Amino acid sequence: MECRTAKVNISSAGGTAAKGSKTCKVTLPTKWVETMGINEERREVDLTFDGAAVTLSRRLSGPEFAERQLAREHQVRVLRLYDGDELCSTVYADFTQQAVVVENEPVSHVKTAFGNNLFPDWKDFQGFLVERCIPRQRAGLREYLEALGLDEYDPVSIIEKTGGRMAEDQQWLTIEVLK
Repeated sequence: MECRTAKVNISSAGGTAAKGSKTCKVTLPTKWVETMGINEERREVDLTFDGAAVTLSRRLSGPEFAERQLAREHQVRVLRLYDGDELCSTVYADFTQQAVVVENEPVSHVKTAFGNNLFPDWKDFQGFLVERCIPRQRAGLREYLEALGLDEYDPVSIIEKTGGRMAEDQQWLTIEVLK
């Protein structure tokens, strides 16, 4: 492992930032960036902060993410959101680690799984699943679940049975369990 000491460059933030806001940057060696597979076309990175250290890693594509998580023997599913016949979003969900990677097609953000949120977390994913199901508070929920052959309210199971179809739109989902 290579280690270096660096300084954080702190400057005034511009644009629509609040008065007194600061921007903080660290310059990385080009060799490190290239070795990580980061380039002009593929510049997205994941940053994690544990309160003491920041970790930077190249953002994986959905298939790369799924392959890595499957190698760790995690439970991974791929959800594909369609609007009519048009694929809008592909969501790679690791149910073991509770992590999500989304890849949107070039369609209106209104039609994608998470709208303008390109980096959803597990809570966002759970909210998305619930949005594609009958509301928990709906009268007659027990009868509805029985008609689907379900004993309890589980958004994934409901979507597997209904395709996540809702009366008010043309969107629907497929769920694939990866192995």
